[in-house]
Amino acid sequence: MSDLLTLEALDVDGAIRETADAAGHSRGAFLTKAGTGIGALIAGGALLGALPEIASAGVSSGDIKILNYALTLEYLEASFYAEAVKKGALTGETKAFAKVVAGHEAAHVTALKGTLGAKAVARPKFDFADTTSSQAKFQATSEVLEYTGVSAYLGQVGHIKSGAVLAAAGSILPVEAWHAAWIADIRRHGGAPHPAPVAFAAGKTMAQILAAVKATGFIVV
Repeated sequence: MSDLLTLEALDVDGAIRETADAAGHSRGAFLTKAGTGIGALIAGGALLGALPEIASAGVSSGDIKILNYALTLEYLEASFYAEAVKKGALTGETKAFAKVVAGHEAAHVTALKGTLGAKAVARPKFDFADTTSSQAKFQATSEVLEYTGVSAYLGQVGHIKSGAVLAAAGSILPVEAWHAAWIADIRRHGGAPHPAPVAFAAGKTMAQILAAVKATGFIVV
């Protein structure tokens, strides 16, 4: 992932950081609890949907943590897009994008919960402030969430032990990348930074991902 695709570069108008500052909630405890695995974005898709429940699949405790923190991130994304669609403030291609991605993220949540069964973590509460009622802020926030998810997965993929879980993760990674490129193109209409700026992508560390997620201020549990 290019250094251009960071929280700082994407949130050029400060919309997301303004939301975090204005909300005034403490999310540190929740995110610290999530810290051991949120870096792995494993988000459903056909392969993940076909996995048996972990109770009968012999999945390691480490992979269960990865799946659960992936589920936490998917909860955030699914809730963000669902709220934006429901509020009805989006227009044009942005509206079409939100509807498509809302369906994808909801499917990811369903697949992850089905795989984890009784071990699935509960959905936290979210406060997206005005990022779902302003088209410009929605676009900026969406791009941050999608690129953060892609780089988070790349940073943690080496920790997945189960071949089936790894294959499922691989089935969804390009979908998240498509989302990121689509919203980037909507925002800049082909201008810089380009949606595909480099030949090779680099993952982000767990600390970097946690800092980016915490900075949004969206998780209020």
